[in-house]
Amino acid sequence: MPAKRGFRHDTIAVLYDFDGTLTPQPMQEYTVLPQLGITGQEFWADVQREAQRTSGDAVLIYMRLLLQRTKEQQRHLSRGDLRALGRRILYFPGVSGWFGRVNAYVRRRSRGLVTVKNYVVSAGQKEILEGITIRRHFARIFASEYFFDQQGVATFPNVLINDTVKTQYIFRINKGREDIRQSINEHMPEDERPIPFRNMIYVGDGMTDVPGMTVTKKNGGHAIAVYKTGSKGSRRTCRDLLKAGRIDFYAPADFRPGQDLEGGVRLVLDMMIARTLYERELFGRGLLA
Repeated sequence: MPAKRGFRHDTIAVLYDFDGTLTPQPMQEYTVLPQLGITGQEFWADVQREAQRTSGDAVLIYMRLLLQRTKEQQRHLSRGDLRALGRRILYFPGVSGWFGRVNAYVRRRSRGLVTVKNYVVSAGQKEILEGITIRRHFARIFASEYFFDQQGVATFPNVLINDTVKTQYIFRINKGREDIRQSINEHMPEDERPIPFRNMIYVGDGMTDVPGMTVTKKNGGHAIAVYKTGSKGSRRTCRDLLKAGRIDFYAPADFRPGQDLEGGVRLVLDMMIARTLYERELFGRGLLA
């Protein structure tokens, strides 16, 4: 008789979009664009015009235009330079202490029986995200990537993550196949998936997060939206997401202790922890497969 495996669904995964969710502005506006002397307003307007003209993917277009603008100035983008620029990114209030607090809360409430893994799933650039000051808090960062030639110069987009491709990485986390070289197409029984959807929280800020929010919620997980304080458009978007049933709740992007976001996240975590401990007890008594 095969040895009985231990209870494996004791991990909660929190997936974060990056731009607009953890940061007020897109990461390029803190890093590459100032180096090139280009404003964010100017650059993103160019991206939108090019997308309209070519019917191309906006993420591919922004990555291409960054390379083009850099070449026009007889400069280049290296992995090391992009990583170093990542340290310049500014965050919403409280982000730096947020992850440690959430992890400690789950550990305390679950008596150490439930753990948290944090992920970034972003259309931004992985090379920049590898250098951010909060990098140590994430189990894995999924983002768009450049290909670098033998001289270490970025030459063309190598990995693309847009709003719909983000859903692939949700399934990768769900199935424990986080290496992009691993296929996720084969059937995997729900009880064999290391992080079930019911143990997943997706945190985003807008319409580009709709596919990720929808996939997470429809499969039993939870989705939360944040908005930039003082931005009526951002708050309106969150309200529309709630009305459409795509999120559980929304709050200002204020990650400091005692704010609305922390209170709402703790309620969701309490529910997930209680369910996980209940399932763990049933499993221990042989009542759960």
